[in-house]
Amino acid sequence: MSALPLALVDAQPRTAATPLVRAARKVASDPPAEKFLAEPVPLANYDRAIRAAVARASRGIAWPSLMAAWADWYRHLASAPGKQMELASKAQRKAAKFALYALEAMRGDCDPCIDPLPQDRRFADPAWQQPPFNLIHQSFLLMQQWAWNATNHVVGVSRHHERMVTFTARQMLDVMSPSNFVPTNPEVLARTMQTGGMNLAQGAHDWWRDVLANFAGKPPRDGADFQPGHEVAVTPGKVVLRNDLIELIQYTPATSSAYAQPVLIVPSPILKYYILDLSPHNSMVRYLVDQGHTVFMLSWRNPDARDRELGVDHYLRLGIRTAIDAVTAITGGQALHAVGYCLGGTFLAMLAASMAGAGDDRIASLTLLAAEVDFTEAGELSIFIDDSQLAYLEDMTWEQGYLDGRQMAGAFTLLNSNDLLWSRLVRQYLMAEPPKHTDLTAWNADTTRLPHRMHTEYLRNLYLNNDLASGRVRYDGRAVALSDIHAPIFLVGTERDHVAPWKSVYMLHLYADADITFCLTSGGHNVGIVNPPGADGPPRHFRVATKPAAEHYIDPDQWFARNEPQDGSWWPSWQRWLAGRSGERVAPPGPHRDYKPMGDAPGTYVLMR
Repeated sequence: MSALPLALVDAQPRTAATPLVRAARKVASDPPAEKFLAEPVPLANYDRAIRAAVARASRGIAWPSLMAAWADWYRHLASAPGKQMELASKAQRKAAKFALYALEAMRGDCDPCIDPLPQDRRFADPAWQQPPFNLIHQSFLLMQQWAWNATNHVVGVSRHHERMVTFTARQMLDVMSPSNFVPTNPEVLARTMQTGGMNLAQGAHDWWRDVLANFAGKPPRDGADFQPGHEVAVTPGKVVLRNDLIELIQYTPATSSAYAQPVLIVPSPILKYYILDLSPHNSMVRYLVDQGHTVFMLSWRNPDARDRELGVDHYLRLGIRTAIDAVTAITGGQALHAVGYCLGGTFLAMLAASMAGAGDDRIASLTLLAAEVDFTEAGELSIFIDDSQLAYLEDMTWEQGYLDGRQMAGAFTLLNSNDLLWSRLVRQYLMAEPPKHTDLTAWNADTTRLPHRMHTEYLRNLYLNNDLASGRVRYDGRAVALSDIHAPIFLVGTERDHVAPWKSVYMLHLYADADITFCLTSGGHNVGIVNPPGADGPPRHFRVATKPAAEHYIDPDQWFARNEPQDGSWWPSWQRWLAGRSGERVAPPGPHRDYKPMGDAPGTYVLMR
């Protein structure tokens, strides 16, 4: 019995610090490192190790938080007889509606009694309209609708708990969907009859192979056909800066002259940068270079346990700020157009506000792609964020030294489980259809890690406490105020974004004292941004309008109603916006004595596993 507590007393990892960490300790004072790095007392270590073990077993889900949400819902529903009678009445009406549909369906074609939600494509195949599968899927959709009524609008339940209960109820129903089982899925049954059952045999073989590969730690097959530097991330360029946190890539101009002011792209540390430089036909970098822009890309190093002490301050100072210094030097002191995607956009907005507040006007404009600065309405991702949940996540990353990319990917998959999980499992393991590997799915499988301290600061300070929007973030010894940003902003949201809902992205209008051009595009968090002109696929559209700083604020619903959709990609509209602010066409910048080429793009950091 004594061995276990003694091991846990010394559970704080003591991996060697990288040179970057040692240097960063000397320069980073905001926020204080002691807040996150203080040596826990032995009993606290014991608790942290247990919570870390539970978090790993539950894939990061804090069961106490989940149980508290369901208890809150149950207590308030149990003490609300009016709500109970309302639910009973709804159940009775739905049963009658279904019985009427069943009678009419026996005589031939009839209209369904309930339609799936627009994004629900599980029952789109005509086979679902034939008996008995029409009755099976219609009854499921009615039950799903009633469950939503039961978990929503129960007076007294906190908004956060209501979201958690609704989300978990939906996940449980998605597991029981008739599309997931052989006897109740007409598409799977037809394939089984056609192949004599070989689809199920092949699916079982593929499932077992993938399970063993996962336990063996082998990389997923999704990325096998798309390797950075070969099939993706092939836009010609040179690495001109490398430190222990970033590589900076300068892309080769595709035109004889280029706009005087360059473009610096800051991807999210959560993902590999080549989401914005996929195949040549859908590369944002390639598109900008072809239009005559001098483009630089920041590529983050994939951290490991030695980098556990890297914080947000390090990512701003030694990452983005260092890149800005290099770009302005290479281009002869030109102001630059900074582009930030997802968390990279959040960090970029923080640094831009700090620089503007200090009188540094080197950022000529900001483009923020699916990036939030106010996390009040952060969508379903906020389901995973509360004090209880963060205690488990923090202890899991404390023990590991980082948050693993696969752990992040699991949470994102649950947000859109029908498309990203269940439909894929059905197609791959029941229908035995070979998975469709694309450059985007390969990138999605190429996960990254986040250091313990940065992940903790991001989730607790920015996400949970909303410190950036509240003016409590400090950098370089001063408070960061988004109202200090006066440079024009091009702000992009996507209609089906589960990570950064577009109405949350839109809230920057409440903070920045600048001209804001807001663009709302079709698609989700990734597909809505990777949206090249002339691409094949489903029809695309976007809305765009500019609000001068002097004009009054309008809410997102009014904005949506006032602006009609335009067909096609939003990239050309953005490029024209950039070009109008980028100065005259000049000769592209030549080599700089302090930033000599160190190797070809895509560099080395993007290849780190």
